[in-house]
Amino acid sequence: MSNNNKYSTLFEPVKIGPVTAPNRFYQVPHCCGMGHVRPQAHAAMRAMKAEGGWGVVSTEETEIHPSSDLSPYVEQRLWDERDIPALRLMTEAVHAKGSLAAVELVHNGNHAANMLTRAPVLAPSDMSIDFACPKQARAMDKSDIREFRNWHRNAARRAKQAGFDVIYVYAGHHMSLPHHFLLPQFNDRTDEYGGSLENRARLIRELLEETHDEVGDTCAVAFRFAVDEMQGIDGMQAHEEGRAVVEMLAELPDLWDVNVSDWSNDSATTRYQPNDGYQTPYIEFVKQVTTKPVVAVGRLTSPDMMLSMVKRGVVDFIGAARPSIADPFLPQKIKDGRIDEIRECIGCNICVSSDNLGITIRCTQNPTMGEEWRRDWHPENIAPKGAEDHALVVGAGPAGLECTMQLAKRGYQVTLAEAGKELGGRVATESRLHGLGAWKRVADHRIYDLQQRANVQIFMESNLTAKDVIELGIPNVIIATGSSWRRDGIGRSSRRPLKIASTMSILTPDDIMAGRMPKNGPIVIYDDDQIYIGGVLAEHLATAGHKVIFATPASMVSPWTELTLEQKRIQKSLIELGVTIHTGQELAAISAMGCVLACTYSGQSQEITCGAVLLITERARHSNLYDTLKTSDTKFQTLELIGDAAAPGLIADAVYAGHMAARNFEEDPDKVAEQLFRREIVSLQ
Repeated sequence: MSNNNKYSTLFEPVKIGPVTAPNRFYQVPHCCGMGHVRPQAHAAMRAMKAEGGWGVVSTEETEIHPSSDLSPYVEQRLWDERDIPALRLMTEAVHAKGSLAAVELVHNGNHAANMLTRAPVLAPSDMSIDFACPKQARAMDKSDIREFRNWHRNAARRAKQAGFDVIYVYAGHHMSLPHHFLLPQFNDRTDEYGGSLENRARLIRELLEETHDEVGDTCAVAFRFAVDEMQGIDGMQAHEEGRAVVEMLAELPDLWDVNVSDWSNDSATTRYQPNDGYQTPYIEFVKQVTTKPVVAVGRLTSPDMMLSMVKRGVVDFIGAARPSIADPFLPQKIKDGRIDEIRECIGCNICVSSDNLGITIRCTQNPTMGEEWRRDWHPENIAPKGAEDHALVVGAGPAGLECTMQLAKRGYQVTLAEAGKELGGRVATESRLHGLGAWKRVADHRIYDLQQRANVQIFMESNLTAKDVIELGIPNVIIATGSSWRRDGIGRSSRRPLKIASTMSILTPDDIMAGRMPKNGPIVIYDDDQIYIGGVLAEHLATAGHKVIFATPASMVSPWTELTLEQKRIQKSLIELGVTIHTGQELAAISAMGCVLACTYSGQSQEITCGAVLLITERARHSNLYDTLKTSDTKFQTLELIGDAAAPGLIADAVYAGHMAARNFEEDPDKVAEQLFRREIVSLQ
């Protein structure tokens, strides 16, 4: 990088206590579903961030004691010395790439159910735990607090032994004991740890001082703090008690890592927080109060915004979790002047859903995320072409675009045929719906890449038949023809077509996304998909002024979106938009006048009058071209069906399928199978 690089400020080293970060890019702690169960995979994933230019790379939550057991969710652990070797894998891998390694020590208090250890759940006060579980947390007495402080000190010492450069005290997201002690809704104590703000912050002060005493000679001590609970006067606010905490503890940490709580606010989706840098108004006061470096987040993807935040004195470090997942090489691309090549985070929270499911992290934009160790996938590098020269990809949706891009990167001549008038498939159509505009980045990134490549030919409005494909004479054919929403009502709740009156207007999501809107009377949306699209379409139609009645067999609107931290926002939005909601209702029949709904529990029926019905049930695969080619007399070197045409799922699944098809092209099937089932085996020694 030349000295006159516009973004050179972002690559200045920054001192954090006794250590120095090589630049201002800071991957803040984020969960990944690998943790103590998959230490090699975890080390490889974090090392990829370091290779991509993140100057500081952090772990996820790292439990310090068996009384903070998050099972079945997989986080890191430093319960005792036996956990050190697994974490040392990460620190050594990160150090080898020239970055600092940070660890977020945590005791989760009533946020940990201790389902595995069955240890008593601890909290500042007697209270329910943060899960629908038949147990409660007990108030910690003075001896419990002393023990907790000792656990934290011991974990800090073990973290230092594991090779970490930055060690966290964590008070954020409503997920840690220090945060619980700080907040009145968790803490009703009357001793020196309750009551006044100074008393409620006492434990944090003690942890910061004791961590400094234990490791501060060689390790920096970071404090991760949620300055605002986003609850207005009912919670801590950034410019009142939040600021007072920062003023009170201003010089104690070596680094302030500041954000908002709870997790659903800190990791808000673009659907409800469309602007990058959305947390800035809450955290910008911090550097006015402390002389210590500050890192903050806010789904930051724009290099210009990053530079502005540093130059305006808002932050010293550009913090990122989700943008570092979408593109681990974001810093390096800025350094090299390859801004247009950045895979921008779309804020869909597929990464978050993985953690909530207790599985290895994944990403819509970056299909290699979580596969660095298991499949040896690199987000920027891919093996060169083999013996074949040419491939045909049919369908330019997310699977087809990703497959074409990666095959072209490998050096193949690729012909991409798209039946429609635009590239992007379901990404293009879904991104036109209310709140999903950022999702278009998935297509835009790949289209831009393909436009730069001389070895790619793109043909639009090319609805190829089997005869057309055979006549092209290309021996390697990958079919990514997608799927469409069913009109017959077959879905999760009914495996048979519904009785539908011929005079009723029946619509599907494909109709709405194509611009065909209901014309008469209220529209009933029947959501038997129960993922996200039903709630999106309800918002879309209600915002456009339509009277919407929402019915679903589920107990809430879009239940899957609990995994992406959106469900409460979705249902709140529909209520505020005047949408009538019927949960626990199956669609029994559609008459000329409306819908017959039946209670999923009692079978009791009710009739809803409407002018149109939007059926959101299942998708039918478009596999006819593949099926015909497979049974033809023509023998192809490669004939593969991918994406929604093979198995309808999320956009992330389609991108992943396209990427895997390109990686596996001409690959030894045995090697492919070996990578698929590569797993970490627990030692019995």
